[in-house]
Amino acid sequence: MLIAKQKKKENIAEYLLYMWQVEDLIRANKLDIELIKANVIEKFDQPDDVKKEMTDWYEGLIDMMRYEGVAEKGHLQINKNVIIDLTDFHLRLLKALSEPDYKAVYYKTLPFIVELRTKSEDKSIPELETCFSALYGYLLLRLQQKEVSGETQAAIAQISSLLRALSVKYKQEKDGELDLN
Repeated sequence: MLIAKQKKKENIAEYLLYMWQVEDLIRANKLDIELIKANVIEKFDQPDDVKKEMTDWYEGLIDMMRYEGVAEKGHLQINKNVIIDLTDFHLRLLKALSEPDYKAVYYKTLPFIVELRTKSEDKSIPELETCFSALYGYLLLRLQQKEVSGETQAAIAQISSLLRALSVKYKQEKDGELDLN
């Protein structure tokens, strides 16, 4: 909760990846708030009122995961909404005459997106979700200390560049520093 709040303000891409990690963390703890308290919340050096707030936050996510049917796999609607919002923003950036640098990063990334989508079972996944899924998968491989090919690392570097640019532009717009009209 503390990290999510900070990331949401500072870097929307990191926020979404973090929230996907939280979903997996909840699943790893069997959607059991007592396990989450012991394995996660108690690790934070925070006052009791903050720990209570964290517990409430995790309980809310657990309830949503059960209600939305994503206890085993998939993403919460709140996280899907971030993808929808980012996709809308991404399309606005691509249409904006004032954003040639963003367009250049996107078109440099596009071949990697196309390749990933051809390998995907679900062809209807939005481009940005494909990018986030690739980056999240890469992060999981790194955590498992699995070897990653140079080709994959190059693709991830380019996808990261796109998501970084998108996040910077998104924050600029939220801060009132970007006008796409």
